[in-house]
Amino acid sequence: MMVHGLGMTEHVQGTESVMALINLALLTGNLGGPGTGVNPMRGQNNVQGSAHMGCEPGHLTGYVPLEANRARFEAAWGAPVPVAPGLDLMGMMDAARQGRLKALWAFGYDVLLTNPEARATHEALERLELLVVQDLFLNETARAHGDVFLPACTSFEKDGTFMNGERRVQRVRRALPPAGESLPDWEILCRAARALGHSEGFAFQSPEEIWDEVRRVWPAGAGLSYARLETGGLQWPCPDEAHPGTRLLHTHLFASGSRAALRRVDYRPSPEVRTDDYPFVLMTGRRLYQFNAGTMTLRTPHALLQPGDWLDMAPADAERLGLEDGARVRVCSRHGAVVLPMRRAEGLRPGELFTTFHTAEVFINAVIGPQRDGYTHTPDYKVTAVRVERAGKSPTASGWPTKRSAPP
Repeated sequence: MMVHGLGMTEHVQGTESVMALINLALLTGNLGGPGTGVNPMRGQNNVQGSAHMGCEPGHLTGYVPLEANRARFEAAWGAPVPVAPGLDLMGMMDAARQGRLKALWAFGYDVLLTNPEARATHEALERLELLVVQDLFLNETARAHGDVFLPACTSFEKDGTFMNGERRVQRVRRALPPAGESLPDWEILCRAARALGHSEGFAFQSPEEIWDEVRRVWPAGAGLSYARLETGGLQWPCPDEAHPGTRLLHTHLFASGSRAALRRVDYRPSPEVRTDDYPFVLMTGRRLYQFNAGTMTLRTPHALLQPGDWLDMAPADAERLGLEDGARVRVCSRHGAVVLPMRRAEGLRPGELFTTFHTAEVFINAVIGPQRDGYTHTPDYKVTAVRVERAGKSPTASGWPTKRSAPP
C-alpha cells in the first residue's frame, strides 16, 4: 500500500510523481485488493467531497467530465451548463492580475496568506472590483482586500456530509447553534442566489434536500440516503438503497475498462536550482499543533503549543553560519524575503530547511515562487532555493504591502 501527502504533489512534477506510483502499483499487481492501492491523504476534511461535488472547473457532480455530461445535467437542472471549463484558483489569480477577472467570492480559504508568490497574489486581489470573503473569521484576505465579509458557520454548527479519502460518505450533525449572525454556507449561497433572481434553482430548505439532488444527478451515489447514513458511513459506488456500498475499487475493472495503460514519465528538473547565492532548499508545510493558515487554530490554546513559525535548520549548517537557537534570520529567495527565528533540527540533512506557513507575522509565502504542476497547477511549495543570513532586531519581514482597513 502506498500512502502519500501533499509532499508528493506540491511540486512542478507532482502529477508525474503520482503517475509513477500508479505505474509501480500496476506493475506489481497492488491494486484492487485489500491492503493495496495508491492512497492520497488529503489536505483537510472533505477535500475529496468538495472535488466530487464539482468544485473543480472541468468536472460536474460525481466528478464526471463537463463535456461528456453537459446534456444530462442541463436536463436535470433545467438550465444551461457552461460550454468551457472555468478557471482553477491559480488561473483566477492570473486572470485577475491581467484584468480579465473582476470579482471573486472566496469560501473558507485565506487566499492571500496561503497562495505562493504572495506579492503577485496581492496585486491580483488589488485589481479586483469586488472581493467577497465567506469564512469563520476575518482572515488576511478579508483584512487586506475584502469588500464584503459573510460570516459562515463551523462544521460543528451545521448538518451535512463529509466524504473521505476511502470514498466513505459520513453524516455531519449540528452540535451547537450558529454563533452570532453566521449561517451555513449553503444557506448563504441560496439567499444570494434568490437576491440575484434565481430562486427557482435554489429553493432548498435543508442540507438533506441538496443531498437528494446530488443523488439524482450522481448515479454512483444514488443509494447514499440520509436514512442509511444515519447508522454509519457508506462507500460509493452505491447505486441503489439495497446496495451495501463498495469497499474495494478496481477488483475487476478500471474506470477506463479492463486494462490500464502505464504512463511514460520523463525526468524534468525543478527550475529552482541551488547556487552559491542560494545554497539551501526550503520546504514548507504544517506542524502538529497548527492548521494551514492558522485562521482557526491560532485563536485557540494551540497557540501556547506553537505560537508562531520558525525555521528548522540542520545543526551542521547552523554551526557553519554561527547561528544559535532562537537567532532571528532573514530567508531570501529569488522572489522575496522574510524574517523569522531559527531552530536546530536533528531530522534535517545539511542544505535543507523547513518551515510552516501558519502566521501572517512571517508570511513565508512571500519567498515561494510561481512554479506550478503542469497538469493541476498545484503550486510548488516544496522546492525553493534560498539563502539564510542573520537578521537585525526588527521583527518585520521585508516591505510587505500596507493593508487596507478591515471591511465592516
